[in-house]
Amino acid sequence: MEKKQHISKPQWLKSPLPSGDAFFQLKRQLSKNSLHTVCEESKCPNIGTCWSKNTATFMILGKSCTRFCRFCNVSTQKHSHELPVDPDEPQKIADSIKEMGLDYVVITMVHRDDLADGGASHLSQVLRVVRTNIPSIKVEVLTGDFQSDYHALNLVLSEHPVVFAHNVEVVERLTALVRDPRANYQKSLAILNHCKHAADAPMFTKSSLMLGLGESLDEIVITLEDLRRAEVDFVTIGQYLQPSKVHLAVEKYWSPEEFEKIGIVARNLGFLSVASGPHVRSSYQAREFYLKALSQ
Repeated sequence: MEKKQHISKPQWLKSPLPSGDAFFQLKRQLSKNSLHTVCEESKCPNIGTCWSKNTATFMILGKSCTRFCRFCNVSTQKHSHELPVDPDEPQKIADSIKEMGLDYVVITMVHRDDLADGGASHLSQVLRVVRTNIPSIKVEVLTGDFQSDYHALNLVLSEHPVVFAHNVEVVERLTALVRDPRANYQKSLAILNHCKHAADAPMFTKSSLMLGLGESLDEIVITLEDLRRAEVDFVTIGQYLQPSKVHLAVEKYWSPEEFEKIGIVARNLGFLSVASGPHVRSSYQAREFYLKALSQ
């Protein structure tokens, strides 16, 4: 079997090293409360930029996931029941948000298929405690699929996040290669559409797409069309970066110019907010996305 040739990372993907007082203050704050961020666990290239602006995406339910997606740098553990849920986590997150002076926050989670409701009740409690402690806060959630348990999804929606995000991650053809076998492209679209209509308060929906794993331009456009048919409001489109040698290799680095053209296609399809670029990730400019949509 012929070994694939390594593709060198282009210059436009180089990211500055994290620095600045706000970055290190946030790092100390998170460490003090034993909290995790997807920024760190997924090796996000925007960590320096976001943290310097006092913006972070909190990751709850531990830092080990029960899913084994071949693109993700978050650690995996088949038996996450060995990692008990921290009952103090909701208050710790609320305290950190208050100390940081945030008015908009993103809360995501690892998959916890070992829990009866996939962690939905814990996520709901986090949202409830955060809102009780900071009534003016706007919270965006980025969740897993809860194994298509709509009761679990409705439990999260009952706490009124202003944005519900769930990622299709890749075009449909690549789903089985890239995502855990329990994930499903059509089910992800159905979840997004369900949440759009099940929420009992105004709420935006959001999804994210990675490029660079062998998809074609036509497949990207079809995916964007599928997301719009599911009535998704926001979309982020970014370049996949191989976290380590055990993860899937990059098939192509899409250029900034190509990302710009794809972004134009997405805007023409009617998404309220679009971010398309090599460094874009799920929570990229989350607060700005929300405010932009409100103004339209």
